[in-house]
Amino acid sequence: MSRWSARRRNPVKVEEEAATAVLNRLRRAQGQLAGVIAMIEAGRDCKDIVTQLAAVSRALDRAGFKIVASGMRQCLAESEEGAPPMTEQELEKLFLTLA
Repeated sequence: MSRWSARRRNPVKVEEEAATAVLNRLRRAQGQLAGVIAMIEAGRDCKDIVTQLAAVSRALDRAGFKIVASGMRQCLAESEEGAPPMTEQELEKLFLTLA
């Protein structure tokens, strides 16, 4: 069993100061995505749909960045159980799963 799979995983918690912004951005993206679906169903112009979809993507990217940044900081810190922080290779593997 590798160190990666043997490690007890702690849930990632978005930092308090970022949580409100993350939730607002995710809710905005949720509303914008509902708008994209409605536009497609209504047969709206492709340019309008793509523009709205780009707004959804930006909202998700900004929220995702906050979540990933919080998670990466937690992965770099020593865990509460005293386990060592993640290695650079483990972090690289984790980061590449986002691609």
